[in-house]
Amino acid sequence: MKKHPLFRCLAFAFALFLAGCAHSPGGAGWTTLIDGPQGLENWNLVGDANWRSAEGSVMADRGTAGFLVSKAVYKDFVIHAEFWAATDTNSGIFIRLSDPNKIAADNSYEVNIWDIRPEPSYGTGAIVNFAKVPVPLVNKVGGQWNTMEVTAQGDSISVKLNGVVTSTLRDRSFSSGPIALQFGPGVRNVTGGPIKWRKVMIKPL
Repeated sequence: MKKHPLFRCLAFAFALFLAGCAHSPGGAGWTTLIDGPQGLENWNLVGDANWRSAEGSVMADRGTAGFLVSKAVYKDFVIHAEFWAATDTNSGIFIRLSDPNKIAADNSYEVNIWDIRPEPSYGTGAIVNFAKVPVPLVNKVGGQWNTMEVTAQGDSISVKLNGVVTSTLRDRSFSSGPIALQFGPGVRNVTGGPIKWRKVMIKPL
């Protein structure tokens, strides 16, 4: 039986709705660091980004560069993060920071969120300087809600974006430290798009 065009449209819209609805992990051991607009008290602010509670999330959209740096230190863990980024957003999750006041890809592992990074092999889903992604980028995040899962256990690190593994790594450069969420400069240091975090949870392993 041929399906009515309206039925097909409704089914397609419902599928898109489900794709945008992330399922947060349950069970024991998880600590919630951001939950909707709540959670700034769990972080130290580094840099000049205008981090604030707004639009049902913790977000930033102005400033040269800035980070939310966790007050706690982590070694082996799983991070579950739900975020919204624009096409030109430069953001990411930095893990095992060596210096909580100087956040960079050379003293931590940077799991990148940047669809239009000038050097795209370390764009969205990559671990900057360590694990590349295929070019042109297949897994982009601009203009939608996304889920990222980062697992770090010993020398093994893996990144999963919207259910797809985008990068894996075995390396012992950094063993423990805080995590950081980034609002970074865009291409040629112009202001990039906003970053919104509506859920960030962590579970030590």
